[in-house]
Amino acid sequence: MKKYIYILLGLLICSCEDVVDVDLNNSEPKLVIDASINWFKNTPGNEQEIKLTLSAPYFDNQVPPASGADVRVIKGDNDIFVFTEENNSGIYRNNDFIPEIDATYNLEIIYNGETYLASETLKSVVDIDYVEQNDEGGFTGEETELKAFYTDPIDQENYYFFEFISDIPVIPSLEVYNDEFTNGNQIFGFYTEEELETGDLVTIRNYGVSERFYDFMFILLQQNAEEGGGPFETQPATVRGNCINETNPDNFPLGYFRLSEVAELIYTVE
Repeated sequence: MKKYIYILLGLLICSCEDVVDVDLNNSEPKLVIDASINWFKNTPGNEQEIKLTLSAPYFDNQVPPASGADVRVIKGDNDIFVFTEENNSGIYRNNDFIPEIDATYNLEIIYNGETYLASETLKSVVDIDYVEQNDEGGFTGEETELKAFYTDPIDQENYYFFEFISDIPVIPSLEVYNDEFTNGNQIFGFYTEEELETGDLVTIRNYGVSERFYDFMFILLQQNAEEGGGPFETQPATVRGNCINETNPDNFPLGYFRLSEVAELIYTVE
């Protein structure tokens, strides 16, 4: 695949144009599994979706859907939840899902004659107690800081995945926390943004996650932090999730199968 990058250098009234020929290697597309089962507090949690796509060349503008797969999630021996694809979109839905805290679920995907498997436990999460705002935060002292406080249970080991969503920036802010040094205390998820204004809405979500997902996301966020990008930037090395290709292990998938109880709070910036 070849793409052309044009670098324009303006010097006074003169300019020149260099053509850089970038020849990138292409690899066979891999299955990308976005299987996040989210049970928002005070909802039945019966409507769930799983998104399957294929990896694409770096400069492609579109992500191809992985259409035509057989997708199901199994709890125990008898509860089987079949996810049905919607209009060849790669989005598979189920409207009869039954969430249960601490239950183990198995994901099974059959795609292009190969079987992909994963197993995970649905983890609980505490409520968000309140949000504290500071208008003189960040490195510049001019950013808006939000701290979403929650009280960690003292009698269990907990892992948390925080998501802060606002119109600025478009990509959510993601963080993971554990209670190794804060067990039983009131602690907070942290968010800062220079361009937030009074009246803006910030959706704050705290997901209960497993230790394995915490490790996966911690490595992913650390890699991209070192590169100065977000979690959707190109990774320095492939970070493998908990999904495996049972038929052909060398053709491993990307992505993760996660089940979480979710505490959500929508905050209005003061």
